[in-house]
Amino acid sequence: MSVSADTSPAPAAAVITEPLPDLQLQLLIQLLDEDPRSSLPLTLTHPGGLLHGDVIGHEQWKAEWARSLRQVEGEGANLLAEFPETVDQGVRELHGQEDAETARLPRWIHLRDVTLLGGAISAVSLPLWRGRLSDVSGWALGRPQ
Repeated sequence: MSVSADTSPAPAAAVITEPLPDLQLQLLIQLLDEDPRSSLPLTLTHPGGLLHGDVIGHEQWKAEWARSLRQVEGEGANLLAEFPETVDQGVRELHGQEDAETARLPRWIHLRDVTLLGGAISAVSLPLWRGRLSDVSGWALGRPQ
């Protein structure tokens, strides 16, 4: 009986991959994040269809979301209005300064006054929308006419 040594490499740790966002779109959003009053009309394609609205920065999205939730009646509305800031604070504490390099470019896109067109359904209008940049497959400045 012969014994053979297993020479196959040890299994590597699992690696999570995701599609890369468009670098130019990331840089455009980063630029909009610098001025909380800025916005830009944009049309996007993504897995759900065509989407158009005004792209805004993360801070402006948080402020507008909180403002819209404060208009809702009930005790939970005020708690939800603070949710985006609470999440951002938790992420900053979790990652600290070690993740500063990867946190530099945005991974999410925020739009207001949104119209979603998808398949056979009628157009859907939304006051605010947040999506993952890696899901955007194409984009153009402006809105369809």
